[in-house]
Amino acid sequence: MPKELITILIAMSPLAELRGAIPVALGIFHFSWLKAFILSFIGNILFIIPLLWFLEKFSSLLIEKSKFWNRVLNWIFERTRAKIGPTYKKYSRWALVIFVAIPLPMTGAWTGCIAAYLLGFNKKEAFLLISLGVFIAGCLVTILTLLGKQLI
Repeated sequence: MPKELITILIAMSPLAELRGAIPVALGIFHFSWLKAFILSFIGNILFIIPLLWFLEKFSSLLIEKSKFWNRVLNWIFERTRAKIGPTYKKYSRWALVIFVAIPLPMTGAWTGCIAAYLLGFNKKEAFLLISLGVFIAGCLVTILTLLGKQLI
């Protein structure tokens, strides 16, 4: 499998996203920083539109059809609303950008899509805000990875 495709697939994954793809592309595949950034960014935003579009339909179907998923999803949704809601009220749309941009586990585009859905963003606005957050996270991860390589 081509290294470029592997980079994109890592960036698409909900656990690694570009936070994992950029270090792999720079450290293992020895791509240029620009190539690593672009491939990882593209991979990370590829799923945002389908996820935003189908999240509501899929979660509604699961909640409707299964008591187990009803409990699980309602717990996740309430927890996410409780964690992100106050920050959103304080910082408005920038809260979503900042949330996605922070290069820590569970703060990337996948979780950002769930947050946008729960907070009632329209899909176009959510896509733009999440993409901006992914861009910022990509810049931070690229810089940190390059600094780490220099130190090693």
